[in-house]
Amino acid sequence: MAFDPATATKAYIDGLGPAALAKAEAYTTGNEWLLLWGLVVSAVVTFLFVRLRILDRIDARLAKRGWALRTWLLCAAFFLLSTILTLPWDIYTGWGRETAYGRTSQPLGDWLGQSAISTLLTALLGGLFFLGVYALIRRTGRRWWIWSGGLAAAAIAAFLLVSPILIEPLFNDYKPVPAGPVRDALVEMAAKADIPADRIYMFDGSRQSNNFTANVSGIGHSARIAISDVALGKASLDEVRAVTGHEIGHYVLGHIWRMVFVFAGLAILLFFAADRLFPRLARWFGSDAAIGDPRGFPVLIFFLSLFGLVTLPLTNTLIRVDESEADHYSLKTENRPDALATALVKTAEYRSPRPGAVEEVIFYDHPSVERRVRAAMDWKAAHPPANAPAPK
Repeated sequence: MAFDPATATKAYIDGLGPAALAKAEAYTTGNEWLLLWGLVVSAVVTFLFVRLRILDRIDARLAKRGWALRTWLLCAAFFLLSTILTLPWDIYTGWGRETAYGRTSQPLGDWLGQSAISTLLTALLGGLFFLGVYALIRRTGRRWWIWSGGLAAAAIAAFLLVSPILIEPLFNDYKPVPAGPVRDALVEMAAKADIPADRIYMFDGSRQSNNFTANVSGIGHSARIAISDVALGKASLDEVRAVTGHEIGHYVLGHIWRMVFVFAGLAILLFFAADRLFPRLARWFGSDAAIGDPRGFPVLIFFLSLFGLVTLPLTNTLIRVDESEADHYSLKTENRPDALATALVKTAEYRSPRPGAVEEVIFYDHPSVERRVRAAMDWKAAHPPANAPAPK
């Protein structure tokens, strides 16, 4: 009987069972609504900051300070105080709901501690970035939004460079994969792709999440491939090879650099739109600040949140293209379609595998699991197992 990719795909997805599929759909739909409710929360925070004149009061107290220090402190203060205001919401969305769905086993105290670290980093680094934006508004005139796009590209590249070295170790412990069949396979795969063996790590992703995951981070000499201990614990050797092949695909195909330029372009569009729409939005919230006045920073941040939601279909589409290319790279180099399929099905626990077409375009930053499994089965049909690499 001829192999039928459609039937095989249906069997993989149906194999999860009705209860698991229903739970995944409820979790995914809830996450999509949280994006919209998050924008409402952002609007409420902006309204409170403007109407209570919180940054105006801080600015008055800092009147004798230099402009640069005062601007950075205003931005940092907003990040810190807004996090305190939204803490109940963040606990619910980031910990309570994740715990209820079995997506995390992290104690609340540890979650709060890591959130505090993240908030301090955001206040420090985010404050410095927006200090740069406000400086460009002052110095470059009407074309500040173009220069700010360049600043965004430089900031993203710098963050990617230092993140694996200075930031990610604050949240997780990264170690070489222990000696054994898994490490031997990964070293072999890395060598074929001209990736140094010391660029492949495992990390204690189970500290924050029970999700089956791996990632590529960093650029240049800091670039690395990291596989969660959850993935290593749940996966067979073939699945590890298929997933690692996907991550190597991101590395080899230069997807990180592609996204740097994409988000730099989006930053230019963001700042251009902000330059045109900020006065109207500020008046709507009741602020008298101009776009170059850091007292209006809450309005600018709300506009960033609104812009991110509006452009979500575009950014998700671009990311889905990268993910599809990485899947294809894994299939081409490893030819393990069934292993890739079974690994992908494990991710369906936190990403409904059968979204509607519109839902996938708007909300999914990866192709649906069903679509990815079907691509793997189509590959299998075109490349029979007899052509697969011999077992090592």
